[in-house]
Amino acid sequence: MQFSLLSTVLQMINLNVDGKQSMKSFNNWLAFLKSLLPTDNLLPSSYYEARKFLRQLGMDANTIHACKNDCVLFRKEFQNLDNCPVCGESRWKPHSRKHRTIPVKVLRHFPLIPRLQRLFLCRKTAPEMRWHKEKYVSEDGVLRHPVDSEQWKGLDGKYPWFASDPRSVRLGLATDGFNPYANMSTTYSVWPVIMFVYNVPPWRCMKEPYMMMTLLIPGPKSPGKDIDVYLQPLIDELQELWSSGVKTLDVVEGRSFQMHAALLWTIHDFPAYGDISGWTTKGYKACPICNVDCTSGHANSKFHYMGHRRFLPQRHRWRRDSTSFDGTMETRPQPRDFTGVAIMHQLSRYEHVIFGKMQERLGRRRNDDGTNWCKKSLLFQLPYWDELQIRHNLDVMHIEKNICDNLVGTIFGLKGKSKDTDKARLTLQKMGIRPELHLQERGGRFFKPPAAYTLSTRQSREVCNSIRDIKMPNGYASNISSCLDADEVSLRGLKSHDCHVLLQRILPVVIRGYLDKRI
Repeated sequence: MQFSLLSTVLQMINLNVDGKQSMKSFNNWLAFLKSLLPTDNLLPSSYYEARKFLRQLGMDANTIHACKNDCVLFRKEFQNLDNCPVCGESRWKPHSRKHRTIPVKVLRHFPLIPRLQRLFLCRKTAPEMRWHKEKYVSEDGVLRHPVDSEQWKGLDGKYPWFASDPRSVRLGLATDGFNPYANMSTTYSVWPVIMFVYNVPPWRCMKEPYMMMTLLIPGPKSPGKDIDVYLQPLIDELQELWSSGVKTLDVVEGRSFQMHAALLWTIHDFPAYGDISGWTTKGYKACPICNVDCTSGHANSKFHYMGHRRFLPQRHRWRRDSTSFDGTMETRPQPRDFTGVAIMHQLSRYEHVIFGKMQERLGRRRNDDGTNWCKKSLLFQLPYWDELQIRHNLDVMHIEKNICDNLVGTIFGLKGKSKDTDKARLTLQKMGIRPELHLQERGGRFFKPPAAYTLSTRQSREVCNSIRDIKMPNGYASNISSCLDADEVSLRGLKSHDCHVLLQRILPVVIRGYLDKRI
């Protein structure tokens, strides 16, 4: 097998990262390999030279200094400032040696445009970028690919010039925080921003070559609603890709063309939904779909949202079932759809929100317009963003994992995991529903009667043993058995796919003999 200089350098850096080698160890290995080769070899002699070689290929990141309080990025008009123009905090860490300045916070920006251009330069990926229009045919109306969605069709209908070229790129954006220090006790949150390419077939959309990390937002805390400050470099690229386009070589036709791209939507969990969209996903109006028509209440320091039956058809039997829900019949129609014009009218007073954690210390006034907006999202700077039907999506697997954890915790009665708490029972009592579940006082102490949806300790152990004895193919939810502790009756460390299999396939079968049929 023959290796080029590029493949050799990439493979060695990849091994260095996987093996968690130190810089000194990596340099020693390079020096040893270089001594084995002929004297005129081109192999880099150090880690610095290897990174410098890759930088010439456009595979490096831009480092942008950020304010300590997430107020601004030190770029464009703020590039030469030493202090934040909003809060006055220093750009640099205090250091004893004056000749060396270290920034307090650094954003890593991995340019999107060169990587999109590289997709058209490769003979393997360039034909795939036309797949959605030249090779895919859908006649039964089933949603198998984003090209079948109303969002895709609506954008093509409003902008025919964009849809006329099959090489126009459709993108999706996703972000979430994670702790890079894994199981260590420190609380640190880093937020990668990843772009997805939807032109390619569905079996390639979620593969690594088409998942491009464009931003790495530093910690130690979540950026929260100030994430717009860090999205500025990416928004600038998206504006350029939409308005003027970028000259790109297409190896299929052997000539250059103007590449345009559009962001179809974003995908997050519910807290990140609020950070990106600007709609606060907490409080009385937490639902961004219902908007000002959200139905909610407050009891025992907990919010409850009981208006979900409004989305059912008018003649659905659950609308008239008052006993199983909140004691009332639901006759209201579903909440109205808020168009882009209505959303922009609500956001008209949030044009000039000042970002930064310093403003939170000074205190913020509660919105008095009846909405939950806290800002106008930076994504509205894209010319087409207010015309999209769906701007933000919720991650299905993320939600399913949370539902599975809560459901298992409630059925088994796990401490700290069950939603059937004393406060929940007091809420039922305050709402005047489910009297059989109200807390009962006996001898000066309160007793929580068992519910129809919970298992006894003996039944929980039997269910856990049944799940543990299930044999599954290798690689298919194999973590369920290893994460199960039948003695303590607990499930720990389940992945999203494990929760999907447990919730959809296993759990309904193993609890069938213990709980009531309607449960």
